[in-house]
Amino acid sequence: MKIQVHGDNISVTSALQDYVDKKIGRLTRLFEGEADKDIHVTMSVEGTFHRVEMTVYVHGVIFRAEEKSQDMYASIDLVTDKLELQVQRYKEKVNRRFREKGLRTQIRQTTLHGRLSDTADQVDEPKVVRVKRFPIKPMSVEEATLQMDLLDHDFFVFTNAETDEVNVVYRRKNGDYGLIEPQG
Repeated sequence: MKIQVHGDNISVTSALQDYVDKKIGRLTRLFEGEADKDIHVTMSVEGTFHRVEMTVYVHGVIFRAEEKSQDMYASIDLVTDKLELQVQRYKEKVNRRFREKGLRTQIRQTTLHGRLSDTADQVDEPKVVRVKRFPIKPMSVEEATLQMDLLDHDFFVFTNAETDEVNVVYRRKNGDYGLIEPQG
């Protein structure tokens, strides 16, 4: 397991590092037996708010949360609580899927892995202000929508396991999902 904690315009004290380690310990107990865990924590101060962004990569699944409050320790508490809920929701969905479809069907499917890209709010002229890179592994449309929901994003870019093409799933205004496939 690798834990990376860094601050944007803030120095991460040993007390903050210890507190993050303690809170991450709560999360990692939910991933017993998973060897490849990467956890990235970014802390920053924006005016009077203390923001914490935490991203957890576990066996191809990405969990991400961001919170801000008046206190850095409170922000750490809020973000770990949010991540713990995401992990529990994910485990419930996976367990339900195993019960409904059976173990053999699920074993045949590939592990979750995806590519995300964030876009910033656009004011006058659109410009790329942030680039994120993630490895893309094949997955079903259902897995991609699950991953999108876990990340609380409005879209998700992935390689479709059935067609081996890059696809995008997105959340429509009415709450349903849309799928964008290349034409060709």
